[in-house]
Amino acid sequence: MIKSLNQRQSSVELFNVYENGALRKVEKLDFADHKVFLVDDKKTIYLWFGKKSSQNKRKLSEKKAQKIINTRPKGTNLEILHQGNEYGRFLTIIEPLKKGFSNKVNLEKRKELKIKINDTLELIEAGIAPDFEGEITLNAYKLSEEKKSYEELCRLLAKLQLEFISTEKKIKAADIEKKTIEIYQSSSTYDELCWLIAELRLLKEKKNNA
Repeated sequence: MIKSLNQRQSSVELFNVYENGALRKVEKLDFADHKVFLVDDKKTIYLWFGKKSSQNKRKLSEKKAQKIINTRPKGTNLEILHQGNEYGRFLTIIEPLKKGFSNKVNLEKRKELKIKINDTLELIEAGIAPDFEGEITLNAYKLSEEKKSYEELCRLLAKLQLEFISTEKKIKAADIEKKTIEIYQSSSTYDELCWLIAELRLLKEKKNNA
């Protein structure tokens, strides 16, 4: 998700759609509710409709998008997104679209910090069983040693958080995607994510064993 965005952002083109259907290339999108935007990443053309955008502008933008698609090899998709009901991959690029692709968007993995585990290990070596916080520390450290990417940790935490609060047996993929983005944009450190995941896993285990 994040990686693919980084690789493809240089080929993304952004357009403001005028009332007569004309396209004007822009550097970033302001997502004003009376506007319609066309976002072209060469594989998918996204049409974003503001809540107050006119039906005429919407129809003309669809015709314009279809005209572009007809000039492309088979496989180019069209996705229409309504303000407030965005979904899928578009959710991952909303913030970069606001900032503009002309600027360098920093979506690299955050700097990793070593989890302090020495104190916990010393207690175990002394024959003292770790308390709940110690268990979290141990499990968080083990998770950090798996060398998962920052995005993988965000997704893991998103799934755990939703499972913890949801009454549904199966969590929707779209909800996990949305929560993953929220966590990613929170700028938590790598260690913090490991800690939170370890804590929720243990709480879930204790809950299931209760």
